[in-house]
Amino acid sequence: MNAYLLSQSQDFDFGVTLPPNHEDLFQDLELPTLLQAMALGDKFLLEVSMRVLLASVDDPATILYRQHVLADCIAEPAIVREMYAIAVGALEDKRGIWGYSSQNPSSILSAAVNQLEAAVLRLKDLRKLADEHGAKFRSAGLTTLVRTLQRELDDGYFETISHHLKMLRFRDGVLISAGLDRDNSGIDFVLRSSGNGKLSWKERLGIGPRSSCSFTIPPRDEAGAQALSDLTSRGINLVANAAAQSADHIFSYFTMLRAELGFYVSCLNLRDRLVAQGQATAFPEPSPRRPLQFSSTGLCDACLALQAENRVVGNDIDADGKSMVIVTGANSGGKSTFLRSVGLAQLMMQCGMFVTADAYQASVCDGVFTHFIREEDSSMTSGRLDEELSRMSAIAEQIRPHCLMLFNESFAATNEREGSEIGRQVVRALLEAEIRVFFVTHQFDFAESFHNLYAESTLFLRAERLADGRRTYKLVEAEPLPTSFGQDLYYRLGGWLDDDHALGSASIEGAQVSNLHSDTSVKPVQ
Repeated sequence: MNAYLLSQSQDFDFGVTLPPNHEDLFQDLELPTLLQAMALGDKFLLEVSMRVLLASVDDPATILYRQHVLADCIAEPAIVREMYAIAVGALEDKRGIWGYSSQNPSSILSAAVNQLEAAVLRLKDLRKLADEHGAKFRSAGLTTLVRTLQRELDDGYFETISHHLKMLRFRDGVLISAGLDRDNSGIDFVLRSSGNGKLSWKERLGIGPRSSCSFTIPPRDEAGAQALSDLTSRGINLVANAAAQSADHIFSYFTMLRAELGFYVSCLNLRDRLVAQGQATAFPEPSPRRPLQFSSTGLCDACLALQAENRVVGNDIDADGKSMVIVTGANSGGKSTFLRSVGLAQLMMQCGMFVTADAYQASVCDGVFTHFIREEDSSMTSGRLDEELSRMSAIAEQIRPHCLMLFNESFAATNEREGSEIGRQVVRALLEAEIRVFFVTHQFDFAESFHNLYAESTLFLRAERLADGRRTYKLVEAEPLPTSFGQDLYYRLGGWLDDDHALGSASIEGAQVSNLHSDTSVKPVQ
């Protein structure tokens, strides 16, 4: 049997290698926050969630298949959690039973029978669950699973397997037939049904002719006992191996069922957290790679939503047909948060999950890559610009057409003219390779050049700032401005310079002032 809850035709490969850029995704998109909310401290669920999340699928049909299964899980969470508990319990049963550490066929057979008897009880629990609640499911994945359980685990199956397990206990002894080779050694050992070797009632009473001969090994004849044990082992060897393989097969099914159900249980855990905090969730609409689609209503950063006390502000974006989105505007206006929301939503959509939005539609991509600003290298091994270019070089070796590239304040470690030129050359090369780009920047030269040359294929968003300097944390469609209103941060934090210095200073533009009353150091906004 197969689970087929993550795909219509194959089990999920949980041994697949993680993408080479997974460490950058973890850091830039704050994935640990999301995964911890899904796992709730369970290491197994953490591992399963991580692998499914990062192994994005690019087939809209498979994404919808998983969404439908998840919708069933959301509608009937108690049933799904109980099914998951049965699979977990089965594997715990196996660990509690002595395994195949011994090479002796008798030991192997005994362990296999014990495991099979425990597995049968769990299979009966699955069958009962399918009979009682199977009609409540609507998705192709879960209805197929229920039908498979009812078809493969019918009453006849349980009667047959119970009969064979009883026989494999050999309570009436082991009946083996064999032949003699030319040197009188035993050959052609075959295990026989013990029912064929039972004595008639006349033989048992000693009043009828004997149909067989027998002898008894004296209690102290260790060599004879060992010889008999060897004969028995040769006779039951094939049966022992078959029973062990059967046990492994059944428990491999429980292993896969636990893993695939574990992903959906993790999704239920995450949704419970988000709903408790008043955050909206919705199933996205995946579309093929072309034409380019990206539109959202109320899209927000899932990780920020998990950490905020109230519902966070979402964005309404329409970037359909746009190969590039450039985000500029006020400092601390929500630009980086929006960029993370895009990356998280793409990953969540392409593993079959819901997203934190009221509505969301996007084209699938062949991979998500991030290039976010980093802290200064404390070891002083290289400068910030060298580090940025090194990371970009590594990305260039991995990225391919139809991927999604997210830049956050990239190439800002040098002056604006040089940084803008580096950014232009990098982005042009990516666009020519049919890679979609989202770019958050304070570099007016960079943004303005694309506004002049690529206005039709680029969406320009600006972090909204009210007339009194307050941020709404929403993005609006607007052309770039030559300022990021860094002076707002200065005034809001109680500036320590006179107004002329504050308004004339370019050193704090695009920066966040630190320890204003004790020093004048600045650090870039993350």
